[in-house]
Amino acid sequence: MVNLASRRTPTSALVLTATFALAAACWVAAARLMDGMDMGIATTPGTFGFFAAAWVAMTAAMMLPGAAPAIARYAGTRGTLSAATLFAVPYLAVWTFAGVVAFALDRPHGATVAGATVIAAGCYELTPVKRHFRRRCREDVGDGLGYGLCCVGSTVGLMAMLVALDVMSLFWMALITLLATAQKLLTPKLAIDVPLALALIGLGILIVIAPGTVPGTS
Repeated sequence: MVNLASRRTPTSALVLTATFALAAACWVAAARLMDGMDMGIATTPGTFGFFAAAWVAMTAAMMLPGAAPAIARYAGTRGTLSAATLFAVPYLAVWTFAGVVAFALDRPHGATVAGATVIAAGCYELTPVKRHFRRRCREDVGDGLGYGLCCVGSTVGLMAMLVALDVMSLFWMALITLLATAQKLLTPKLAIDVPLALALIGLGILIVIAPGTVPGTS
């Protein structure tokens, strides 16, 4: 009889590799779908079908790197590769549903709305709700659905910022990916989190009072 513990390490390693490979493929797919669509705050979402395809590729590319350890841990605990799929599918389904909300809200807007959204995102970073969901993202939440809900709760401000600034921008997509991944994997530190929140608030104020100083906001 094979000891389950002896199967965890290779299973987890394979899942990590597969998850990062899938994320990389989704980056390529998102870049191709979004090519030529980057028009700053004037970007329109297009048809629902196009937006849905771009959103699924984009969120998978952005969120899988930070979720990879949780997916690998889940699969490793159960000792099967199929468990990774059982975790990842509902996790990504939560983000797909979030895309429906994003599509409904993503309408042409001006610099004031974009700046206000960024300010709100910065303020959200300082709330107990954000801290709660971020802590939950670092704990064992049991399954992909629960993890996905916690991930959305932790990242909703940053994703709202992405939609407001330009959901089709690879630059903003990469920046939000870096922040979201770091927040999932690193222990919260006030010395980093507070300056980040203040920087986002400052960015939002700059967009409101001086449109055009930030590319794509004029």
